[in-house]
Amino acid sequence: MKNDPLQQEEQEKKHPSIFEPFALLLNIVTAVIGAIIGMQIVTTLGVTPNTAIIGALVAMLIARIPVTIFKKYKSIHRQNLVQTSISSATFGAANSLLIPIGIPFAMGTPELIVPMLIGAALAMFVDAGLLYKLFDSKLFPASGTWAPGVATAESILAGDKGGKRAGLLGIGTAIGLIGSWFHISMSAFGVAFIGNIWALTMFGIGLMIRQYSVPWFDVDVNKLYIAHGIMIGAGIVALIQVSILIFRGRKKDPAAGEAARKQEAADDARLTRPINEAKRALGLGFVAYLVVALVIALLGGLVTKMSLGMLIGFLFFAAFAAFIHELIVGIAAMHSGWFPAFAVAFITLLFGMLVGFPPVALALLAGFSASTGPAFADMGYDLKTGHILRGNGADREHELAGRKQQYITGMIAFGVALLTVVATYNSYFAQNLVPPIDKVYVSTIKAGASPDVAKQLLLWAIPGAIVQLIGGPSRQLGVLFATGLLILTPNACWAVLAGIAIRLIVTAIWKKEAETPMSIMAAGFIAGDALYSFFNSVFKFRK
Repeated sequence: MKNDPLQQEEQEKKHPSIFEPFALLLNIVTAVIGAIIGMQIVTTLGVTPNTAIIGALVAMLIARIPVTIFKKYKSIHRQNLVQTSISSATFGAANSLLIPIGIPFAMGTPELIVPMLIGAALAMFVDAGLLYKLFDSKLFPASGTWAPGVATAESILAGDKGGKRAGLLGIGTAIGLIGSWFHISMSAFGVAFIGNIWALTMFGIGLMIRQYSVPWFDVDVNKLYIAHGIMIGAGIVALIQVSILIFRGRKKDPAAGEAARKQEAADDARLTRPINEAKRALGLGFVAYLVVALVIALLGGLVTKMSLGMLIGFLFFAAFAAFIHELIVGIAAMHSGWFPAFAVAFITLLFGMLVGFPPVALALLAGFSASTGPAFADMGYDLKTGHILRGNGADREHELAGRKQQYITGMIAFGVALLTVVATYNSYFAQNLVPPIDKVYVSTIKAGASPDVAKQLLLWAIPGAIVQLIGGPSRQLGVLFATGLLILTPNACWAVLAGIAIRLIVTAIWKKEAETPMSIMAAGFIAGDALYSFFNSVFKFRK
């Protein structure tokens, strides 16, 4: 999107604070609602809805209540804090907490629920903290797609500014709702208009192969672990590429021309997180995950079930797996709007089985891995929303102040999500309500891994690595291709590829003039899809 600095009364020098009494109360209430919605839907349908748009709509409605205290919520920044709160609580409660603790319950080891809950909660907070420290660095730039964040920002702006922007968003939302009614993935269609074309083309091809591999080739890429192997290869290369970006931060290529060096310096200056700060954050993040893994191991009684050597191996394996899981999920979320957290956690589990960890350790490992990534990705979406609302970084001080308020809001919401899960998980488990993916993890642990699985993973890791290497760190072709292979959303492939084709035709005719209208329409498609999915999910779990 183009920079469009907002000139309005509420973009004051001082960003609204989450610690204003009414703001804090409102955000706690919306966080409780978000947590309950997330838990209900993930246990009944196995998915987690994007509630950010709902939060934005709630804040807009509050602003129209004719009471003085509510009028403050005409501020797009206060509306942004509300949507950050409900969104964080939804993904925090469902993905980062309930899914991990459902694994030991489904496995028949209820004594591991509390140790897993403590570990998952710690990992969730580390997860969100890392994204905050990495957002708008070379690794995760604010200029990245983060499509759901764009949709939420455009919805808030349309409510605030009206006019042509509101009209385009309204048309896009209506089309998104209609398309979703006919079971077309309008999120996929919308992302195609605002993401990296190369990355999304590979994503679309991956989705197509996943959907049609059986009818076209009589091959199931999921059952044969082809998708998982490709993600492993792409993920390893992505990690190397990230490492290169980090460790070359202070070095300058002597062969590069003066113009290239100046351009690199200008690019670095635009980022609010220097590469050295990102490097330090990643180092501290790995140490934090290592500590969390130790806490889980001690509380879970692994000390009595493993030799000292295996225990040390488990700690480093778990920390490294959580770290990689987070990066891969973040990269996929930034480029495509999807994050294959379930599938990547499943890959971690497969590797743990091949290493030979005992079943109890595998249950804790799967839960630990699953707890990282969702909070990271969701925080990225929320900070992207705020970045757009604050004028795409035009005022650096205002951007950093607002981002900090969003971060604090998100952490409060995660805390509320934790308390909500603590208060309610017994009632869910008493009804045998656990996220469906947990049963997959448990059945896999009980079945065990064979040498054939290892062979498949290693074999398909090679093409995954090659594709990722060819695309480079900016396009992330391998990771996005593997993400598509891991996601089974009917006809999403056609939505992505059709969107890309339309985008190419429109930009060929109208050039750059078409970019902003297309972005707003695309945000509408995604918002319409999110609204339909949310209300459809709510209706289903109430039936």
